Amino acid sequence: MRSLFHLAYHVTDLDETRRFYGEVLGCKEGRSTDTWVDFDFFGHQISLHKGTPFETTNTGKVGDHMVPMPHLGVILPLEDWLALADRLTAHGLAFEIPPVIRFEGEPGEQRTMFFRDPCGNPIEVKGFKDFDGVFAS
Repeated sequence: MRSLFHLAYHVTDLDETRRFYGEVLGCKEGRSTDTWVDFDFFGHQISLHKGTPFETTNTGKVGDHMVPMPHLGVILPLEDWLALADRLTAHGLAFEIPPVIRFEGEPGEQRTMFFRDPCGNPIEVKGFKDFDGVFAS
């Protein structure tokens, strides 16, 4: 069964949100009103509503990194991940954790990068050569 996730969270500025998710990340904009906007977030639906973003702390220990918790994430095929990493770097995005290989040579080897949207919401993007490795242990 194929399913899509839907996630709604707060942003402080819809114009900056549109620029970041649309122009920087390359997500297609969907429906909107004067208080929220939807995006196709790599095949999933996110709804970004005006409000106070959730509080985060770098308390998630993953490998050698302390990652922002909670955070939104997506897993991409490695080729798409590499293209996005290049795109974000070209846009001068400030990474929380720059593009890196995690768990190299182990089950679940992956590429990852963490960054925040303009409203402070943390986003992780993972890249896998083979999606069978996503749940490998």
